[in-house]
Amino acid sequence: MAFPSHIFKAYDIRGLADTELSPELAFRLGRAFVVFLRQGARLKDDQAAVVGRDMRPTSPIFAEAIIRGIEAEGVNVVDVGLVSTPLFNFACAHYPEYAGGIMVTASHNPAEYNGFKLTLGNGLPVGGQSGMGELRELVEHGQFPGVFRTGTMETRDVLPEYLKKVFSIVSPQAIRPLKIVIDAGNGMAKATFPEFLKALPVTVEYLFLEPDGSFPNHEANPLKVETLSALQRRVVATGADLGFALDGDADRIGLVDERGAVVDASFVGALVGLEVLRTHPKAHLLYDLRSSRIVPEVWQATGGEAEMSMVGHANIKKLMKENGAVFGSELSLHLYYHDMYDLESSDLSLLYILQFISGGKKPLSELIKPFQKYYHSGEINFEIADKAGAMKAIEEKYKNAALEITHLDGLWMKFDWGWFNVRASNTEPVLRLNLEAATEKTMKEKLAEVNELIK
Repeated sequence: MAFPSHIFKAYDIRGLADTELSPELAFRLGRAFVVFLRQGARLKDDQAAVVGRDMRPTSPIFAEAIIRGIEAEGVNVVDVGLVSTPLFNFACAHYPEYAGGIMVTASHNPAEYNGFKLTLGNGLPVGGQSGMGELRELVEHGQFPGVFRTGTMETRDVLPEYLKKVFSIVSPQAIRPLKIVIDAGNGMAKATFPEFLKALPVTVEYLFLEPDGSFPNHEANPLKVETLSALQRRVVATGADLGFALDGDADRIGLVDERGAVVDASFVGALVGLEVLRTHPKAHLLYDLRSSRIVPEVWQATGGEAEMSMVGHANIKKLMKENGAVFGSELSLHLYYHDMYDLESSDLSLLYILQFISGGKKPLSELIKPFQKYYHSGEINFEIADKAGAMKAIEEKYKNAALEITHLDGLWMKFDWGWFNVRASNTEPVLRLNLEAATEKTMKEKLAEVNELIK
């Protein structure tokens, strides 16, 4: 069948719901997923596949088509219904009787989009380096053989087991009474958070809790600071201890302190890593190479081993399994936990943050002050045709002054004044720049230099 090639991306399948995706595509994807699992010996005869979905208007239609496709290949389906991505991934990884599954979601994308996330039984995603090309070939050209039987479908509520797992990692008894505001962004946070927070001694106010795929209040993307304005105002107005925001499928987070200030993504990763180290002393932790240098510094100061990693959940999850890391922090505010099968869990992230605040006698803004040591540019995007040529020119200009150079993910260079990373995006046709220096003046000067060279 014909479809736009760009919908098969590095980490998932995503496109315009009305023109680039279709029930026929979803049906063939369900069949292709089963064939892919069988070809890789990832599917045992008695294993089922999980299907879940988010709240977008087209998600029920696409989920039904995926279920039909999986059943057509003779495999049973467990429909977990409306779920967050952490809850869906947990279902795939926690139960040995499931070989993996497909979730219908476009994450934080605007309302006109939808898509599919594919997860294996070990929790690893199917991505650009782990089978997405094979799946695309199967969907486009696959000749699916007939099977002797058609699979069946059952439904399952996985939330009780998920919450049991979360609270086995951080106990509710570790949390003192606090007041919090949660901006659900009309996404899938409602699938877990109200039930989850009932067990904690906290007072909660929700903003935009009802799932609504039209996103009537704001884009559900906490990385865009402008989407946090309502949360910031409400935290200040109610005297809350913190504000917590979720994206559309509730696997990424945003954090606001008691003053209404947005907490830097690197600081969130740093503080959660410190809490993980309390129960896993001297453990191995990962941070993506765009993160502030304060992240490895504070972890190492408390005995942890910090390792720089590539960007992207597929890369980080794989590396965690390979090197035994207990935690991974990504600047996109995906946070990964070995205790949760190397997966994201926004519920567990909030629990660790509440534990961090509960352990101190200061407000959040004071607790993170020691992290405010460097000046980070934030991520800056450039639309240029020759990305490789630009990175080569930058390396040539700065290589003699660099103290360290790595090509782990694009170009990362360390200097006596700080560092920068330039890399081609895995999800958009852009070159991304992150730069950090010891002073604001140097950060701005070096940013202008690199900016001019790229342009």
